Amino acid sequence: MEGHDTVTTSPALTPDQAAQRLGALTVIDVRTPGEYASGHLPYALNIPLDDLRAALPDLRDAADRGDLLVVCASGNRSVQACATLAEEGVVAATLTGGTTEWARLGYDLDRPEDGRAVWAMERQVRLAAGTLVLAGLLAGRRWSGARWASAGIAGGLVFSAVTNTCGMATVLSRLPHNRSRACDLDSARATLRTRTAPAE
Repeated sequence: MEGHDTVTTSPALTPDQAAQRLGALTVIDVRTPGEYASGHLPYALNIPLDDLRAALPDLRDAADRGDLLVVCASGNRSVQACATLAEEGVVAATLTGGTTEWARLGYDLDRPEDGRAVWAMERQVRLAAGTLVLAGLLAGRRWSGARWASAGIAGGLVFSAVTNTCGMATVLSRLPHNRSRACDLDSARATLRTRTAPAE
């Protein structure tokens, strides 16, 4: 789930800085394919956070040829991705405020022709968690044991905040609406391998 606390610091670019250098950056969007298809930075390649390690050799090669910029919805997942890359000796910058701030400032987002609007993962998690808690409380009026389901969700949210991970987001990311056919990891990796060094 997207949040505010991070365990490591990575280089960061503001949307204005990124816009000035966009043609010189290799942009990696680590959101789910569904989120990516609903609107992404121009030229961004979709490599979801869960698939980052699988694409590591191609990301390392791309970083050797030019600067990497990692983006997500608000900046938290991209910081996590940069930390994962840093552990492997790959330097990448994160986009401050993510695609949300990019769009708020009036910069264009590209959308595939068959792309459809998909809520940001943070919003999907809030909806799912809130629905489950409410359902458990309502069911608890009739069956007292159902309240434990709400307690379990609350405990999961606390654990998510403390560890800066989110199991619910991992589950939701695998649902069909988050897996757009417009995005393909193999194609993104192939593009990384064949893309020449960006021009400054």
